[in-house]
Amino acid sequence: MRAVEIKAFGGPEVLAVHEVPDPVAGAGEVVVAVAAADVGFLDTLMRSGLGRNFFPVDPPFVPGGAVSGVVESVGPGVDTGWIGRRVATQTAASGIGGGTPTGGYAEKALAKVETLAIVPDELSLEQGVALVADGRTALAVANRAAIQPGEWVLITAAAGGLGTLLIQLARSAGGRVIAAARGEAKLALAQRLGAEAVVDYSQPGWTDRVREVTGGVPVVLDGAGGEIGREALSAIEPGGRIIGYGNAAGGFAAIDMEAAAAQDIAVVTLFDLTTGDIDWFALHNRAQDEVAAGRLEVVIGQSFPLEAAASAHTAIADRVAAGRTILTV
Repeated sequence: MRAVEIKAFGGPEVLAVHEVPDPVAGAGEVVVAVAAADVGFLDTLMRSGLGRNFFPVDPPFVPGGAVSGVVESVGPGVDTGWIGRRVATQTAASGIGGGTPTGGYAEKALAKVETLAIVPDELSLEQGVALVADGRTALAVANRAAIQPGEWVLITAAAGGLGTLLIQLARSAGGRVIAAARGEAKLALAQRLGAEAVVDYSQPGWTDRVREVTGGVPVVLDGAGGEIGREALSAIEPGGRIIGYGNAAGGFAAIDMEAAAAQDIAVVTLFDLTTGDIDWFALHNRAQDEVAAGRLEVVIGQSFPLEAAASAHTAIADRVAAGRTILTV
């Protein structure tokens, strides 16, 4: 089969299609004929070698932690009724709070039967794969945030895959969203999805603008991390809360915990979320149901064929990607 294999760490140019052996399903596993593979910021870190801080993987490897497609074969002990079903799933190597997000950029991928979510007829397989990570995470973040009607919610990286879902979830909870992103196109997308106000965090003094509009926000959902996430703390009113789940701006936000405690600001990290007692599979199915019912929009900002994986990584690295990025097979 064809797969994008990284044979050495480096820039996007190291992503090349090679012929590799077809996967064979083991006990409790299936082989998925891949229609679409998710591409995320973490994939770019792993490609460059910086991801070894999170996942100790060495070349050669096939990147990609989530796929959608049709079950082609099953391993020992797996119901053959799965064959022919449209599914979206993390790869067998991937896992929440562990595992390695690899194996997805390929014509066929292994998955564990317990992670298979049947994609409703109302959803495309591209929408299905876009929800594997973002759908469940967005719902987990929204549930933890417990947004109340009328509360201002600052969402950073608001035009990303997670951010676009969270804008809609915050609005459906009655929140007033101020979306922070980079550039006019991304801010326009946030407004289309329901953001009441927008701010460009590439501009100096962006948190001053947040405070001018809101008077101080009780809730921050930080998908950017880095310096942006750290600055967002200054926009929170005393007694507020910040949930940091992203690191696209250069690592997770280095929150001054003493300063936060002095303002009675609750800080929830991605680690806090992933180590909690959450039924991630149920959240994934719920996200699919919300999209199927028309209550939630999946934004796929750009898609590329398998051979153009380098272009997908370049779009993410150059900060021009909006919504979710996928590879089609």
